[in-house]
Amino acid sequence: MDILAKKYQLIEWITNISDSNLLDKLMKIAETTDWWNEISETERKSIEKGLKDIEENRVFDHSEVRKKYEKYI
Repeated sequence: MDILAKKYQLIEWITNISDSNLLDKLMKIAETTDWWNEISETERKSIEKGLKDIEENRVFDHSEVRKKYEKYI
């Protein structure tokens, strides 16, 4: 089963839960899971670099990038 199918299966299961305590436990898990801790160091550095680029205005408008690279698409 691929990951998308697993997600849909979980969504279906969650929508059928009527136990409020179980839903509260699932919400607690969802709220305490920090995706930042789940990604690699390389991914974190890449995100931090991108945020620094934004802070220092080293960004390009989508239309500028599209115009420049449209011949490759």
